[in-house]
Amino acid sequence: MCGIFGYVNYLVEKSRGEIAETLIEGLQRLEYRGYDSAGLAIDGDIPDETYIVRQIGKVAALKKEYESKHYNPDVTFVSHAGIAHTRWATHGQPKVVNCHPQRSDVNNEFVVVHNGIITNYRELKQLLQNKGFVFESDTDTECIAKLFKHVYDTNIKNGNDPDFNELMKQILIEIDGSYGLLVKSIHYPNEVVATRRGSPLLVGVKTEKKLKVDFVDVEFSDVQEELNPTQKSMEAGQFVPVASGESALRQSRSRAFLSEDSMPQPTEFFLSSDPSSVIQHTKKVLFLEDDDIAHIYDGELHIHRARRDGNMSATRSIQTLEMELAQIMKGPYKHFMQKEIFEQPESTFNTMRGRVDFQNHTVTLGGLKSWLPTIRRCRRIIMIACGTSYHSCLATRSIFEELTEIPVSVELASDFLDRRSPVFRDDTCIFVSQSGETADSLLALQYCLERDAITVGVVNSVGSSISRQTHCGVHINAGPEIGVASTKAYTSQFIALVMIALSLSDDHVSKVQRRHEIIDGLEKIPEQIKTVLLLEDKIKKLCTEELANQRSLLLLGRGYQFASALEGALKIKEISYMHSEGVLAGELKHGVLALVDDQLPIIAFATRDSLFPKVMSAIEQVTARAGRPIIVRNEGDESIKIESALATLEVPLTVDCLQGLLNIIPLQMMSYWLAVNKGVDVDFPRNLAKSVTVE
Repeated sequence: MCGIFGYVNYLVEKSRGEIAETLIEGLQRLEYRGYDSAGLAIDGDIPDETYIVRQIGKVAALKKEYESKHYNPDVTFVSHAGIAHTRWATHGQPKVVNCHPQRSDVNNEFVVVHNGIITNYRELKQLLQNKGFVFESDTDTECIAKLFKHVYDTNIKNGNDPDFNELMKQILIEIDGSYGLLVKSIHYPNEVVATRRGSPLLVGVKTEKKLKVDFVDVEFSDVQEELNPTQKSMEAGQFVPVASGESALRQSRSRAFLSEDSMPQPTEFFLSSDPSSVIQHTKKVLFLEDDDIAHIYDGELHIHRARRDGNMSATRSIQTLEMELAQIMKGPYKHFMQKEIFEQPESTFNTMRGRVDFQNHTVTLGGLKSWLPTIRRCRRIIMIACGTSYHSCLATRSIFEELTEIPVSVELASDFLDRRSPVFRDDTCIFVSQSGETADSLLALQYCLERDAITVGVVNSVGSSISRQTHCGVHINAGPEIGVASTKAYTSQFIALVMIALSLSDDHVSKVQRRHEIIDGLEKIPEQIKTVLLLEDKIKKLCTEELANQRSLLLLGRGYQFASALEGALKIKEISYMHSEGVLAGELKHGVLALVDDQLPIIAFATRDSLFPKVMSAIEQVTARAGRPIIVRNEGDESIKIESALATLEVPLTVDCLQGLLNIIPLQMMSYWLAVNKGVDVDFPRNLAKSVTVE
């Protein structure tokens, strides 16, 4: 949930002001991940001194707090390591003492920023308190900082002088949970260690000269200890053995960073939860795997692991990001959410670009191609997701079953895990996630992998955990989505899933005509979305005049449009804080009808498909009880004439299974304007964060 950012410069002279500005700008790019508090840690004016600045509120509040400290901005550092954090609270309320970085002691010997949850922090806290440590915060992260000091002091007392990465290995043995960690210490000046498990973390690299190789070797320890063993070493009062004095690993040189004359070269490193915060500095990034330990020192990046896994690669590739800085800027829009709503003609086109041949009516998904024959033979398809991604699965389940003739179930990841649902090797499990880091979906993925099911990832973030751990998959190519409420990712996920269904059915002769109809419909979608976006002024007026003082909304949909009702209700809830509920129109008379009166706004999806007469029947039940529905209908459909209707929103007609792509746009705009009219923060709704990396 939280955003972590680090900056290390080696032989690149930077002033304290420039370093602080880099850290703060990095946090601002990550603010969608958490925004109830923020903090940073940088070097002080004298050796062995670390300044920690923290403040509740957004990153702008941290910037003001930093400026109020009047630290000398002109002090220069040839080499320096700084870390920073923007928080989404899990343990402890948003208070200054609960902000990150968390420290080990009053001398700031070790400072830590953390994304995730430490599940055994209570046991660790009790153990450390028994050893005399006094805690300042309510966070689980403070346990990590104090554990670093305790383990370091114990090693020194025993005559060992551990390397920073070896110290991290000892810490990882003791902690359970999910984490992305950056650690800075006065005992290891100008160095940073970082690790991850279940939380995203990458390293951006910027050098004057081209790197010699585009990968970093993984350095495996001679001591093959297991991370997180059942019996914790601290319980036995012991630690992982380390060599006395300088570690042999410390003498290794990374091939990627060797210069022609074997001399150090000026290098800058940027550690982050998301590539959007490093793209303005460099396009060269390395994505860490779970349990990797990244150790940055002397202008080099080293990747360590405590043990060698059977199928683990011995290198980590340095990739080139394709995104541009302009993609993550607001441009002429007031909010990222508004920008992303209006980007959908382009984002939906990008999802299909190079994959759909509209002239020949073919779909080619390179990431799935070799797996299609195997998937076609599966017994069932299980679609697993959370929130908006779950709704995209629900929206496409029917067309999957129609085209593939394979039974399809749609599961909420958390409920799927709670039930320990049976999964078999002849099942195909499709995981849908914008970030590719959703904690519940990742746990469900591990569950399915353990049972030898085929796994398919549908994600937006290249290099994310789901994209790397699934057997195959599709990147939706929607571009960076910064607003917490997902908009363009939903429509791109929708299209990506339809394309998967089309690919799986391309050997069905009986489905040829239907496939051609859908592909022809996909070709028109970007232009049709542009038409729907022209409704903004009408929707803005509706929200201002008719819905301004309402406290609740019902949304009715049936068949393909039930998912639109659920997704529209979710958008209104999470952005405008108005209670809203998506209702299956066929269930209206089974209880929900009791809520209908002349005051409750009801939005009904009445676009043309095979269930249109049944939806009209539900609308008539509403109007018969003095209800005043807002009707979403197809352009020019004069058969729908309801005098009591509060408003009518017209959208273009498309293929029935694609109509939800157009019907959801007015609801996205409605949620946006309801929120704007209330004066709430559209991009950062309270209590929510973009990437849900905790359970």
